[in-house]
Amino acid sequence: MQRAAALVRRGCGPRTPSSWGRSQSSAAAEASAVLKVRPERSRRERILTLESMNPQVKAVEYAVRGPIVLKAGEIELELQRGIKKPFTEVIRANIGDAQAMGQQPITFLRQVMALCTYPNLLDSPSFPEDAKKRARRILQACGGNSLGSYSASQGVNCIREDVAAYITRRDGGVPADPDNIYLTTGASDGISTILKILVSGGGKSRTGVMIPIPQYPLYSAVISELDAIQVNYYLDEENCWALNVNELRRAVQEAKDHCDPKVLCIINPGNPTGQVQSRKCIEDVIHFAWEEKLFLLADEDNVYSPDCRFHSFKKVLYEMGPEYSSNVELASFHSTSKGYMGECGYRGGYMEVINLHPEIKGQLVKLLSVRLCPPVSGQAAMDIVVNPPVAGEESFEQFSREKESVLGNLAKKAKLTEDLFNQVPGIHCNPLQGAMYAFPRIFIPAKAVEAAQAHQMAPDMFYCMKLLEETGICVVPGSGFGQREGTYHFRMTILPPVEKLKTVLQKVKDFHINFLEKYA
Repeated sequence: MQRAAALVRRGCGPRTPSSWGRSQSSAAAEASAVLKVRPERSRRERILTLESMNPQVKAVEYAVRGPIVLKAGEIELELQRGIKKPFTEVIRANIGDAQAMGQQPITFLRQVMALCTYPNLLDSPSFPEDAKKRARRILQACGGNSLGSYSASQGVNCIREDVAAYITRRDGGVPADPDNIYLTTGASDGISTILKILVSGGGKSRTGVMIPIPQYPLYSAVISELDAIQVNYYLDEENCWALNVNELRRAVQEAKDHCDPKVLCIINPGNPTGQVQSRKCIEDVIHFAWEEKLFLLADEDNVYSPDCRFHSFKKVLYEMGPEYSSNVELASFHSTSKGYMGECGYRGGYMEVINLHPEIKGQLVKLLSVRLCPPVSGQAAMDIVVNPPVAGEESFEQFSREKESVLGNLAKKAKLTEDLFNQVPGIHCNPLQGAMYAFPRIFIPAKAVEAAQAHQMAPDMFYCMKLLEETGICVVPGSGFGQREGTYHFRMTILPPVEKLKTVLQKVKDFHINFLEKYA
């Protein structure tokens, strides 16, 4: 190859036009002859294949963005190309993306973010002074007074201070230490990070992670990626998806035969189930974790049901006394995607970790430093969530109206969804008390189960795929979240505007009745 290249180069020196052409042609011909002597090489095998890739990554499944969502994307492209369907749009009810569903951003949050992003606006009279005050405080804590700079790996110091102050207010004075606050890229980043530190051992000593069934698929995905052992405990569907400590005992005792149960994950309110844990239940769970020496993970969200009250695990833990509050290790999580904010795209979040061994705290900071820092814009958004306008400030009244409007609409849509689903033969929906999803149980006839098997699909996947193809409504089959054998569900967000939600529910009703008739 080198000789061929040299021959070609020799024809490139200064020449008259005619001699240059002859010389170049001759050199090219000689180079071609040299190349023909070499045997033609076959394409070598790929280094990375399904057989050679990390088997833990291959084992990861994430139903919320799984096959049915890919199918929804294909149908959207077909609609754009003018292919006729029995519907005009795909309604993505598979994910809790509030603003994609039409929820308006909270004005104050966006004002502060605009000021932080383009500080020249700080001189504009169009922005309220309380928004400017918060923007200046955030920017002064950033390198170069810019959101474009890196922050400390644990997060911007003043934002961690604001998170700690928020937790203290939320929990009625129970103290929170900024040093125990870690800003994260959404709650998911915090959950996966803490699990990385917790998972160890091999064989029967491999870490077991207890998760609720149904569960949010992030948990099973991270457990698969870390090659940990998933330990299922089942929520009681017949009792509004209640968490029963006797079920926890069953799960942990059975798990001890093949792994080392070390972690207990709680989702409150439930995702996808929407139930809220009572204070008594939380006390029982904390006592169980103390008794079994389990590390508690509490994934906490908003509550909008007028009949329920949110109790943080941190507050209940402290009120149970020093025997618990000084010993039970707890990590709790929150994010800008949750609650009334719906700022999913900013990917802001935090975790508070208490009773962590000092040496482990150093290891956690080291692990976080590998990814340098969470997005500073997301950190700023999280700051506004935990440090909103207060009474007497210029923006307080508008902020309060917008917040109550979002939470009021969620409560209204939750009741609407529950009531309409429960009017449909073969569908049952438990009360929705928090979060932003419904998880109704559906009856699937035996003939439909056989048809699903013929298509090599889980029965509820078959049902959801038919629902998508016939109505354009994209929901997630319950098998992606886990469910008791022989039961079938789907998860649907309740975030669409009320009138659109009514249309969605009516379409699901009509589809379900036709489905039962077809496969009766």
